[in-house]
Amino acid sequence: MSLATDDLYQDLVLEHKRAPRRYGELAARTHEAQGRNPACGDEVKVQLRIEDGQVRQIGFTGQGCAICIASTSMMAEAVEGGSVAAARALQERFRAVLTGQLEPAEAALGKLESLAGVRGYPSRIKCGLLGWHALMHALQEPVR
Repeated sequence: MSLATDDLYQDLVLEHKRAPRRYGELAARTHEAQGRNPACGDEVKVQLRIEDGQVRQIGFTGQGCAICIASTSMMAEAVEGGSVAAARALQERFRAVLTGQLEPAEAALGKLESLAGVRGYPSRIKCGLLGWHALMHALQEPVR
């Protein structure tokens, strides 16, 4: 990672940690799931309002390290308003980048590409993926 890319990564992570986007409970949720990483104490709950195959609204709550919260915040921005299929595809590409299966430039991640640096820290990959795992479970878990 270049010095400029490293600075962008740090700036975005800090910005999203300080002021996470879409943070808070959704009153009109249709789907939700929780993710937990007992190794470091990160916990995230993702809530969705899905209508006609679209993620109309997303919210999350929880606590965690800067990488966990920033990644979940950026994920929420990226998937809200898009289709469920697009959210799943984005999750697959993001996961492939963080696990080293796909190069960041090939993944079409937009701002999320700035989080690709996490893959250089294997112990933090789970932090970067926790919110995404919760999203995938939430897509399968309608609120009863």
